[in-house]
Amino acid sequence: MGNKQEELEATVLLESYDLVAITETWWDKSHDWSAAINGYRLLEETGEEGRAEVALDGALYIRKWIECEELSLKNTHEQAESLWARIRGRGNKGSLVVGVYYRLPDQGEPIDETFLLQLQEASFSQALVLLGDFNPPDIC
Repeated sequence: MGNKQEELEATVLLESYDLVAITETWWDKSHDWSAAINGYRLLEETGEEGRAEVALDGALYIRKWIECEELSLKNTHEQAESLWARIRGRGNKGSLVVGVYYRLPDQGEPIDETFLLQLQEASFSQALVLLGDFNPPDIC
């Protein structure tokens, strides 16, 4: 992702997004790359680490003025590569749960079931937005 850092930051700032979700990103540690974007809070789910690269399975950039917290759902940090956050509405206007999920193309049923349990728990919120790379099986 090192060569796309400036493009990502420029797009996010130019379009003035309140929330940006990213999945399945690799960056080379040899670049002096910082995932931070000025004015945004970064929540991230980091996957496997290699010698020269780091996998960022899911990330949420949320404007700093937006009140939010990372959620720790049951089984969140086990097998399913997911990241969950609750965004609080202003006043008493409720909240929104945002999930970012990366499903490996060859992922097995036990991990799918773990994710479905997370989704079931998150769906008890007033509102839910799920984003990600789902790599559905059996699709050509």
